[in-house]
Amino acid sequence: MANIKNIYLAGGCFWGVEYFFGWLKGVLETEVGYANGDCEENANYRTVLTGQTGFRECAKITFDADEVSLDTLLHTFFFIIDTESENRQGPDVGSQYQSGIYYDDLELKDEIERIAAVEKKRTPNFAVEITPLKNYFKAEKEHQKYLIKNPRGYCHISPLLLDFFTDMKIDPKNYKLPADAEIKEKLTPLQYEVTQNAGTEPPFQNEYFDKFEEGIYVDIVTGEPLFSSKDKYRSSCGWPAFKKPIELPSVFEKPDNSMGLRRTEVVSRTGSTHLGHLFTGDPESPNGLRYCINSASVRFIPKDKMEKEGYGFLLHLFG
Repeated sequence: MANIKNIYLAGGCFWGVEYFFGWLKGVLETEVGYANGDCEENANYRTVLTGQTGFRECAKITFDADEVSLDTLLHTFFFIIDTESENRQGPDVGSQYQSGIYYDDLELKDEIERIAAVEKKRTPNFAVEITPLKNYFKAEKEHQKYLIKNPRGYCHISPLLLDFFTDMKIDPKNYKLPADAEIKEKLTPLQYEVTQNAGTEPPFQNEYFDKFEEGIYVDIVTGEPLFSSKDKYRSSCGWPAFKKPIELPSVFEKPDNSMGLRRTEVVSRTGSTHLGHLFTGDPESPNGLRYCINSASVRFIPKDKMEKEGYGFLLHLFG
């Protein structure tokens, strides 16, 4: 018997949120509606659009929890929205566009809060509402599957991201964030400083900068697969350099204005582990991108040990 659950996600205009999640494997049905308003009689598009009703435009996602994990759905949600914006997503402005996660099953509460804790760790100004579903009203017929019926219609979520999410093989539910005390006990002082305090190890004096054996590099904190030796290239930077992650959704990018520089920090999905930085226009990179990663943030697993350590599902990377 299928393990059917619902989750209600508000992330700006509900057309784009519904369209995006409708493509994910394990999602059985989507619809758009209005959630958690102040009064029932105002649950229609015209009045909700005023921003005076307390209702949020949201997408109701019905999914088979045996086919797609709540971790996958929520980490995907955090990837495609701005989790620090209040009453806004992109050009959509107003309280009706406040981002939120609403649940009608109390059994989901602890899981939602666990997953959200990872996002809060990498996003100090986390502004996504997380509350039980107070009320919900299905939106008018013309708004259902709007972008299916109107392929050139407005969408604030880049459709270019879809390809990275529709064929994910790495399930984030398998890689949990330990408590800080456990992390501290598990890691060396250097690893802890780099991964938890965004430190940087010395160039050319780290474990993997010149290592090119076949295998994968996983988050030192959670074990989540991040990079493959197939995408590693020889770089003069002095740190391990990759042209891309194994799967784009496994890493999150953050603006980093520390040290008087404007850079893009790279952190892991399930651990919010500081990995390094992403640079563009690198002439040494096959595609111009350099994921400059600290050796202290990852653990290397040789190809011949991947099956034993539970990563056999990624052996296809090596042909």
